[in-house]
Amino acid sequence: MNMFCYQCQEASRGAGCTLRGTCGKTDDTARMQDLLMYALKGIALVNAEARKAGINDEETDSFVIEGLFSTITNVNFDKNYFVEKVKEALALRESIKAQLQRINVNVEDLHDSVKWYADSEEEFDRKAQQVGILSTENEDIRSLQSLVTFGVKGMAAYAYHAANLGYKDPDISKFIEKALIATLDDSMTVNDYVSLTMETGKYGVDVMALLDKANTATYGNPEITRVNIGVRKKPGILISGHDLKDLEQLLEQTQGTGIDVYTHGEMLPAHYYPAFKKYPNFAGNYGNSWWLQDREFESFNGPILMTTNCLVPPKDSYKDRVYTTGVVGFEGVKHIPEGPDGKKDFSEIIEHAKRCKPPIEIENGEIVGGFAHEQVFSLADKVVEAVKSGAIKRFFVMAGCDGRFKDRRYYTEFAKALPRDAVILTAGCAKYRYNKLDLGDINGIPRVLDAGQCNDSYSLALIALKLKEVFGLDDINELPVSYNIAWYEQKAVIVLLALLYLGVKDIHLGPTLPAFLSPNVAKVLVENFGIGGITTVEDDIKMFMGA
Repeated sequence: MNMFCYQCQEASRGAGCTLRGTCGKTDDTARMQDLLMYALKGIALVNAEARKAGINDEETDSFVIEGLFSTITNVNFDKNYFVEKVKEALALRESIKAQLQRINVNVEDLHDSVKWYADSEEEFDRKAQQVGILSTENEDIRSLQSLVTFGVKGMAAYAYHAANLGYKDPDISKFIEKALIATLDDSMTVNDYVSLTMETGKYGVDVMALLDKANTATYGNPEITRVNIGVRKKPGILISGHDLKDLEQLLEQTQGTGIDVYTHGEMLPAHYYPAFKKYPNFAGNYGNSWWLQDREFESFNGPILMTTNCLVPPKDSYKDRVYTTGVVGFEGVKHIPEGPDGKKDFSEIIEHAKRCKPPIEIENGEIVGGFAHEQVFSLADKVVEAVKSGAIKRFFVMAGCDGRFKDRRYYTEFAKALPRDAVILTAGCAKYRYNKLDLGDINGIPRVLDAGQCNDSYSLALIALKLKEVFGLDDINELPVSYNIAWYEQKAVIVLLALLYLGVKDIHLGPTLPAFLSPNVAKVLVENFGIGGITTVEDDIKMFMGA
């Protein structure tokens, strides 16, 4: 076995990737990611002692958050990046230990992760093979450790974006530290991990609230917006990923250059924010979700800026037009770093765009979005009246991720087959399975209400809680709301745990349940929370509608 990774929905054979990641990650990169995770746990151990001693360092918190984010599926494929990050992690750990030793705090006896060191990549590789996921022998403990770890990775992604806009919460960093340490604790029982899983959900809610505050305070509350999906006649830059600050800087630097900027994938919801509407060269959205980029990047003609996940290993035919920034990386692809002033210089990608032809049009028309919590709250009376009159019988939360496998066609067919009195609430790239269908509206309310990116699943939770309050219900599960969620990677894991923490039950996950859920852990989730899978469109609609 060259590697073992089962953190995404496309894990090989529904069990785990052992030779090469389905995502395109090589085995040596996977091992270096495992080693970085181990090194981050070592930092967490010594930093917890530093906190007790009154030493608090935001840079350490930022390093851990960035390190976790870099190991999420489809973020960074560059083995050398992880080798250097492991070296930095070891140096940081030693620096914290030295501070503690100066005040007579001994940490050497904490755990092997605090003591191990290596001088060569060969030693790194040997250590990585000892500390990967399978080093925990008990299947159920390993499953629960993975559930917490992947949730924390998703949490780190959202904390990273919030921090980019100047919003941080030290309690979130403290919890991430606590969770990482727990995965090293052999005394933790199954019940201990179940409790930690729920606590992970609590901080999942907190981090999504933090990011929501960061986004809306900086760019305004999303509003109903019609987004062009055609093209203009000027050369363009395509921006993909999730980071709104990168988009803002790109838009500012492209003013007056003759270059249009288009969004791709999860950047589509940027069009809903009022602050971005002032830019005349913010042209529209090009293409669909992340897994189609190997086709859509070809036809775009211009350069592409990848700000976060989800990067697909680029083809040679357009690889020279791909630029990465932030934690994203791929060997041989140009990376744009952040300057010491916190700003990024996009002049190279702008000059590149000037040499390119305009994008080839692959579709035309408009799509409507912008139904985040404040916008829906303003429509509350209209929504409540539609429910009371029977015009809307049920809401379906179909948030989450898209993926490349054919079984995801289920979500398109499910949306088509829903009764005409059902409304879809969505967030994340799962929307691309149905957001361009002509599903009509109910009394002026579109039947697909797009709240935004995957982190904006928080908006959907707030909407459900608001409806609970308006209808005077005691339990959120009494609402006419069903949850049929598609998942792919670790940010979806933290969204799921957040929903469970909020008390939402009977969530159905697909296209398959996570490979990292052992039979016993899956049984706990089914019995305690009503977690289920999917079957056929016809049978599932009957089940959801109570037919």
